[in-house]
Amino acid sequence: MVFLKVIQGFSNSILSSSRGRVLGLLLPVLALLAAGSATAADAERSQRADKSTREAGKAISKGVEASAKEFDRYFRQLLKQQGIPGAAYVIVDHDQIVAMNTYGVRVKGKHEAVTTHTVFRLASVSKTFAASMAAVLEHEHKFNWGDKVVRYVPQLSFKTPALSMQLQVQHLLSHSSGLTPNAYDNYLEDNRPLSKILPMFSTIDPHCAPGKCYGYQNVLFSLIEDVIQKATGVPYSRQLKERFFTPLKMEDASLGWESFMAASNRAAPHVQTGSGWRPVKVEKEYYLAAPAAGVNASISDMAQWLKAQMGYYPEVLSQAVIDDLTTERVETRRHMRHRIWRDYIDHAGYGLGWRLYTVGDDRIIFHGGWVAGFRAAVAYSEKRKVGIAILMNAESRVISDLTGNFIADITGRGKLVQAIAASAKK
Repeated sequence: MVFLKVIQGFSNSILSSSRGRVLGLLLPVLALLAAGSATAADAERSQRADKSTREAGKAISKGVEASAKEFDRYFRQLLKQQGIPGAAYVIVDHDQIVAMNTYGVRVKGKHEAVTTHTVFRLASVSKTFAASMAAVLEHEHKFNWGDKVVRYVPQLSFKTPALSMQLQVQHLLSHSSGLTPNAYDNYLEDNRPLSKILPMFSTIDPHCAPGKCYGYQNVLFSLIEDVIQKATGVPYSRQLKERFFTPLKMEDASLGWESFMAASNRAAPHVQTGSGWRPVKVEKEYYLAAPAAGVNASISDMAQWLKAQMGYYPEVLSQAVIDDLTTERVETRRHMRHRIWRDYIDHAGYGLGWRLYTVGDDRIIFHGGWVAGFRAAVAYSEKRKVGIAILMNAESRVISDLTGNFIADITGRGKLVQAIAASAKK
């Protein structure tokens, strides 16, 4: 730009001379040279900026890759110490899989190894699917979060009928019904269908108004299936397949006990005994509450689910839907005392089907799952767009150590190398 101004000033003087007409013919050429110089300078600055951005991106990726390598050491070390039969994990950085690895066997005492397509039960991680499906439909105006649940489930009634009229659809998915935690889960464990459990709610009342306090539920959460069915006329299982599993290429994912048992490459559940881990029968129990605990998936499927939740499949989950899912509906103070998370999190809440943990300048979007013989966990950093999913065919708390310490590492609240060293001393 400075060069162009000099040329323009020079032109004013020479055009007033007798040779101005001749020299004037040169001015367009000089102006083009000046403009070219300015464009070249701008391009150089742009290239430097792009290079800086690429280098910053590479530095972040290298950081995630380093964490992934350390995590793999930690993963194998802990699982070997605990004698875990089999497991799998995936680490995703933005829309890229940084690491996806497996460990052990599908059934203890047999030779079939866990692969990236081995199907596990997701247990309560299934809630992330149900809430996401409901949010997609709510944003399509099939129903509203503020709709009364009795509109879709008229047989639901609390001891004080007026209180059941206050229960909204959003309260189901945020565990804010006000009822005692895990109300009537014991009947799910006895393999009773929801239709047989629902009348029992007429003998109890919420201990706070719906929407005001947190109490984790499975039976009530699963009523979202009735809402979806009646609002759309399409069964929940079909909605999951057509809206999530197929477009996300979650090739191993399914819903229900029958589908799990039909999978040839499936992990067996294991429980701890005095002589170590023992494979057990696959129970139907929580499958009867499908939205709460009925999804089956492989670690390959979970890689796709992480990408979708972090916003990289907007045609499946829009940013507006994700924002809705991760808006806190109720505070969950007692999770501040969790043995793993208490050293890292500054605030804990629940959105729709997701736990929300504030860690410094970031938020961790998380959910865990535990059902007879299986554990599952999925978590991602909202700011850094780095996520992890872990699936295990054993009821071991070691999954909490693995998830918590990886998250602490990527958010700068802890170091995996320290966790590895501490574990090695045990």
